[in-house]
Amino acid sequence: MSNSVQQLILYGVTLDGQRFRPSDWAERLAGVMSQFRPAGSSLNPLTYSPYVVPRVVDGVRCVIVDHRLRQLEPLAWKFITDFAQSNHLKTNELDETEPS
Repeated sequence: MSNSVQQLILYGVTLDGQRFRPSDWAERLAGVMSQFRPAGSSLNPLTYSPYVVPRVVDGVRCVIVDHRLRQLEPLAWKFITDFAQSNHLKTNELDETEPS
């Protein structure tokens, strides 16, 4: 059996092709969101939330946002999407299947 995981990817590139600055933006954004975790998980201040994780995709710094964050904390989801929109970041939505 498998589960579908929907993700929003925020790329560190603006809609006009410019690199987004500062260079550690993804880590900063994921750090701010680190408090949002699944129910019952431990809050380790030195780790990112499993819902908002910085990654490098095809050489571009990104933030991967799990759509489950939207249900867990709608205002956190709004903050993420508003951040992407106000900074004119390229985004992409994925629907992946993961083994369960």
